[in-house]
Amino acid sequence: MMVRAAVIALAVAMPALAQQAQQAQPAAAAPAPPPATQTYAEEDVLGAAEGVFGKGAEGLADIVRKTFKDRGQPNAYIVGREAGGAIIVGLRYGSGTLYHKVEGERKVHWTGPSVGFDIGGDGSKVFALVYNLNDTEDLFKRYPAAEGKAYLVGGFTANYLQRDNIVIVPIKLGVGWRLGLNGGYLKFSKKGKILPF
Repeated sequence: MMVRAAVIALAVAMPALAQQAQQAQPAAAAPAPPPATQTYAEEDVLGAAEGVFGKGAEGLADIVRKTFKDRGQPNAYIVGREAGGAIIVGLRYGSGTLYHKVEGERKVHWTGPSVGFDIGGDGSKVFALVYNLNDTEDLFKRYPAAEGKAYLVGGFTANYLQRDNIVIVPIKLGVGWRLGLNGGYLKFSKKGKILPF
């Protein structure tokens, strides 16, 4: 009789145990969505740069293509303006908008002193490609800079700034009179400053 009761209890409990075991198994994982790209493609960057300097600006596409060949795809870029001047000792002030592929847009400012064989004044539209900027807060530091300029009316210039793993490639179209070679730094900040230090 006890055996019979145990068999009946087991027969009644089996479907419930089978159902619990089935629910305990993890469900098949849904396929992951394709990863969102975290860098800007060359066509997008060239289109944004042409928005700053004008479509078909002579030499712009060559600078962008060379930078992509050397550095790959950036994960941010800056669009802005700057002005500077020098008589041996120089100052530079700029402001613009940082476009980060993951973190979005934010205002940025930059200042920088320089010293060297440099004379003149200029104003520039700036389009800077930014590489390896995983956190936009990491932008707000000093970046060593060396620059050579020689123009009377205007022209494109590009140079590389690097601090740790972050690389910034400012592409500028300057207007003014500037001749020289200088060294200094650029300091990025969240607010504009009068003193460039």
